[in-house]
Amino acid sequence: MTFEEDRMISAPDRRVLRDLARCVAEIAALPVQAERRELWKKHNSLQPTRPMILVFPEGSWEELLNDKELQCEGEENRRIEWALRSRIYCHEHFQDDTVIEREWVVQKVIHNSGWGLEGRRIPSSKARGAWKFDPVIKDPSDLKRLRFPEIIYDKEATEHKLEQAQELFGDILNVKLKGVAHISYHLMNQYTSWRGLEQMMTDMYRQPQMLHDAIAFLEEGHRRILQQYVDQNLLSLNNDGAYHSSGGNGYTNELPKPGFNPDHVRPCDMWASAEAQEMAQVSPRQHAEFSLHYEKRLLEPFGLNGYGCCEDLTRKLDDVFTIPNLRRISISPFADVETCAEKLKGDYIFSWKPHPANLVGQFDEGSIRSYIRHTIEAAQKHNCVLEMILKDTHTCEHHPERFDRWTQIAREEVNRVNR
Repeated sequence: MTFEEDRMISAPDRRVLRDLARCVAEIAALPVQAERRELWKKHNSLQPTRPMILVFPEGSWEELLNDKELQCEGEENRRIEWALRSRIYCHEHFQDDTVIEREWVVQKVIHNSGWGLEGRRIPSSKARGAWKFDPVIKDPSDLKRLRFPEIIYDKEATEHKLEQAQELFGDILNVKLKGVAHISYHLMNQYTSWRGLEQMMTDMYRQPQMLHDAIAFLEEGHRRILQQYVDQNLLSLNNDGAYHSSGGNGYTNELPKPGFNPDHVRPCDMWASAEAQEMAQVSPRQHAEFSLHYEKRLLEPFGLNGYGCCEDLTRKLDDVFTIPNLRRISISPFADVETCAEKLKGDYIFSWKPHPANLVGQFDEGSIRSYIRHTIEAAQKHNCVLEMILKDTHTCEHHPERFDRWTQIAREEVNRVNR
């Protein structure tokens, strides 16, 4: 059976995908990509560079690159087309520091048997409305329903996917096979999907042992998952453009660690991260006791680590600094950037998340410029290693040009202090 027959790919679809792949290859060959790659390596190693900028439109992508613009007919072909077009869109529109690589990554087919419970949600009546928790863990006895996951690698399916990709793109892009290259722990998110957020909060007071037992079980489960990845040789390096933590990438010369065997990646050769957004409103003591205490042990085996997402860590940074091999810290839109800058100095990556609300309502360029300038100046004052990660933009109210202009303003402000 040929590749076309197996994938049901038509000649027109094949032409579209290969033409887009050639465009990506041309963009990847531009000198600016190599320049950005080297800047990121210095930045991620805490060497002096200019502030770096990354844009992840996330929920706004459907307003930037609508499905109606896709030309392919097959569902899988449209997914591939979108992935290629989104790279081209970033290059043509954003003045950020995204590196466009001449590659197509094939993910190993890895199955996870699950934890024995599935979270339930009560959906909103609105298309993009907020859902509600529908707890499946109601009392301590329900924790006995949890099971440690089993990891199963499907070698045959993986080889089949790799062969298909090589036939489609092998003469245009560098087709790479990757296993698990993104390690990120979200223990509280995972548990609240079963228990409910409000219930977890009250458990800290009424049933603290139940909460400790649950998070300890998750820690042990994730430890076993990692060991299965190691035993089955499923880990892949992420010292490249791989997405890291809650925004950022992995470019660095510090990984892999000495003694590296390219045929067997170890945790110490990789980046990893954790976050606990659900703990945003609790005290530093409770955060450390119920979350960070467990996350630190999970992160310990890895070469470099990141922490945080949208939660304000301003008052919790002293505890966060105790994470082994910590390199990247998320500074949320709700954090006190001046206090954080004074604490981080140049010892960690100051991964600032500007407020995505600036892209909705009145797009006030003067206000946006002042907002960005304030953070750059605060970071500069304390010699911080600053990156600006625009993300969590669930809508731009169908004004895609706002992303373009935001990055232009950010670039102008970076250039202003980097003369």
